[in-house]
Amino acid sequence: MPRHYLSANPQKLISAYIGSYLRDEIMAEAKIRNISSFSRFLEVAAFSNGKIVNYTNVASECAVSSPTIKEYFQILEDTLTGRFLPSFQKRPKRRVILAPKFYYFDVGIANYLLKRGKIEMGSEAFGDAFEHFIYQEIYAHSSYSGLNYSIAYWRTASKIEIDFVLGDHEIAIEVKSTKNANPRHLKGLKSFSEEYSVKKSILISNDSHPRQIGNILVLPWQVFLQKLWDGEIIK
Repeated sequence: MPRHYLSANPQKLISAYIGSYLRDEIMAEAKIRNISSFSRFLEVAAFSNGKIVNYTNVASECAVSSPTIKEYFQILEDTLTGRFLPSFQKRPKRRVILAPKFYYFDVGIANYLLKRGKIEMGSEAFGDAFEHFIYQEIYAHSSYSGLNYSIAYWRTASKIEIDFVLGDHEIAIEVKSTKNANPRHLKGLKSFSEEYSVKKSILISNDSHPRQIGNILVLPWQVFLQKLWDGEIIK
């Protein structure tokens, strides 16, 4: 277990990690010449964490070219520091967004780079970190279970979206940090199930107990993770 997890002063250890590994070792391994631009990129990339990547905007923030930013993102992926979440594009009836999303490998690293500080439940930062946490669990399960199912997100040009599509549109998942899921949170899942045949549609939330709204399961995150690792979500 990383030392900072149980530390009384995790910020200091995370800062040292980012300084000695993310910046120094990765830059040395990739033979990056413009150290200042890559250092700036690490922080700017955090603002793309869990978001659709716009290379042009990131390049503008870092004062380098878009091809250079694509190389930087590739370095993060090659060194397992981050990964892309592709868009789900199978036979779309609606026009969908094609660009991938990006996630750092650890929600704590993203929080630090974003200078989030203490994250209050109900805040936008909490919602973003909560979604990132669920993604990490799903990604880990795909690998450790040996199923190696694909993970994607789905978003239409009209901004209808669901967070995760598992397998060949077998499982559709939306993540909401709310404590009281209601029908307005289900728009994306309903739209996706109208377009694709789905085995399970799941809304993961902070609700106190599992329930069902129509054909959509509303699962507290603890229940979802238990079912995921017990092999009850996807097989």
